[in-house]
Amino acid sequence: MDKELHPSVKEFKNFIQQHPHLIKAVRQEEYTWQELFEDWYLLGEDDPRWKNEGTSKTENNEKKEEDSKLSIGQITKILKNMDGNQLQQHIQQLSQAIGAVQGVLTQFSQSSGQNGAQSSGAQQAKSNNPFSFRKD
Repeated sequence: MDKELHPSVKEFKNFIQQHPHLIKAVRQEEYTWQELFEDWYLLGEDDPRWKNEGTSKTENNEKKEEDSKLSIGQITKILKNMDGNQLQQHIQQLSQAIGAVQGVLTQFSQSSGQNGAQSSGAQQAKSNNPFSFRKD
């Protein structure tokens, strides 16, 4: 390593030493050194991203999961506030919509099945004679 590093690389190394959480993020494979260097080079040292990087992506994901989980008390509160008749109406409407989609799909499958039977009959006629060559 007799070569001198580029000045921007030296600056980046100093920057990384001031932000050890970025080293952890690279070791946890959340970022690569190349990604961090490019972001640092484009955004600069004063970008708010570097201050918000105190928590890693995995820590942020864990916090989001905890926030998104409903406790049993919250679920029972929601169920108490539900109107059973409205819920029944919504379920019936959903069931009717699913039935309509199924009806359309069966119509398409029947029509394609008839077209497929016609085309397969023509293919069978061709395949009956294994030596059907065309003349030039």
